[in-house]
Amino acid sequence: MSNYLTNIQMASLVEAIQSAEDHSTGEIRVHLDSSTDGNNAEIAFEVFKRLCRNKTAEKNAVLFHVNFDQHYLTIIGDEGIHAKVHQSFWDRMHDRITTEFSKENYFEGLRNAVLETGFELKKHFPVSGENPNELSNEITFS
Repeated sequence: MSNYLTNIQMASLVEAIQSAEDHSTGEIRVHLDSSTDGNNAEIAFEVFKRLCRNKTAEKNAVLFHVNFDQHYLTIIGDEGIHAKVHQSFWDRMHDRITTEFSKENYFEGLRNAVLETGFELKKHFPVSGENPNELSNEITFS
């Protein structure tokens, strides 16, 4: 699993994802990567393509790709959400998460980012009618 998050923290993170997705059609994924070979940005994009890209009706999925051992974090928003919040939003969020990570507040950094992303998704992609869960809320690993 993870040396950085306890099982209880990972379960709480899944609950935060569920809460963040309430009242929005957006989807949030968290992927913890432990690979030590390859370009982290390329790996993150491959994970994004596999888990998120074009898998939501409004192209509003967000991936948090974390490699704790490599001290690497990538946040990727699909076209729909990225067009609404722009790169500056992701840059500020990245800075806040990495600041928390530098204090070894791994859970807090991710949880706060998930909840803040949910707030943005609710602003830009409110629910009108049915709100199917288009993507799993489970944390994935590689």
